[in-house]
Amino acid sequence: MVSLPAIRAHNASLKSLGPGLVAVFVGGTSGISLSTVLAFARNTISPRIYLIGRNRSAADAAIASVKNINPSAEPAFLQSDISLLKNVDRLCCGIAAKERKLNLLFMTPGYMTLKGRDETTEGLDRKFVLHYYARMRFVANLLPLLTAAAQDPSIDTKARLSRVVSVLDPHVAVRLGGSGKLDFSDLSLKHTFSLNKCGAHASLMGDYFLEGLAKRNPHTSFVHAYPSGVATNLFRELPAGRVLAAVLTPLLKPFMVPIEESGERHLFAATSEKFPSKVEGEGMKGSWRSQRRDERGVVVTGSIGMGRYSQRIRNWKVQGIRARWRR
Repeated sequence: MVSLPAIRAHNASLKSLGPGLVAVFVGGTSGISLSTVLAFARNTISPRIYLIGRNRSAADAAIASVKNINPSAEPAFLQSDISLLKNVDRLCCGIAAKERKLNLLFMTPGYMTLKGRDETTEGLDRKFVLHYYARMRFVANLLPLLTAAAQDPSIDTKARLSRVVSVLDPHVAVRLGGSGKLDFSDLSLKHTFSLNKCGAHASLMGDYFLEGLAKRNPHTSFVHAYPSGVATNLFRELPAGRVLAAVLTPLLKPFMVPIEESGERHLFAATSEKFPSKVEGEGMKGSWRSQRRDERGVVVTGSIGMGRYSQRIRNWKVQGIRARWRR
């Protein structure tokens, strides 16, 4: 795991990429996404930042924070319910009309629920849409802009940035005790929905989709990041969510990644040369290896230049405690 000082040093170097980086943050008005937005604004020159979410007042506060950190930044809020894919298409069309390139697509939409299948008017489960379908629709729609950023002839090759980061959990299926297999007879879980199965399907399908895109789009890199525990408004959708948060947060805090550190670490995942595109990674040598799943869902290793990576964000202090305990 990269130390926090090393991560901050890398993030501070992003100014060398020059002015005008363009980033889209889906779910960017709170939590992990907002902490990454603020880290991005702090470490870049005149960035254009699109925040996508539902809450106008949260967006206004986020934009004020961005402008306070970096007066040269150009943040904009796009309000929409992205549990409907038609709204995702509309948002992407609007961004494409304004921008000729996109350097970073960062996605964290989702929510905690105890409900069963909750269908939208488009016939898909709302949780499944936020964890998988909407994310992949954003990627597919915005790939032309990401490709343009990766091949921008006006920028030195080493200064180009074209990356997709989806924050969920690349290994949730195995973590839930399963083998990581998909139910190909019911991929959308129309007939066999459960919360565990939804989590496993969203994780695996996200892995496979990003891996396929990395092969077909070798100039853009794709990261599926697991954030570990972070102090966010995760319980807001649950009954008595505020009570649960008040009780559990103090107990779990020592084991959680602080929200500002989470932003720094996710910005590193979104910009570091440790996660190169397939083209950039060809011929590179390194001692570490990325992880992926084979067609059976089993975790296997892949080369550094595969263009699609799994990244786990951990609490640095907890890791130190574990390391000392193991000795």
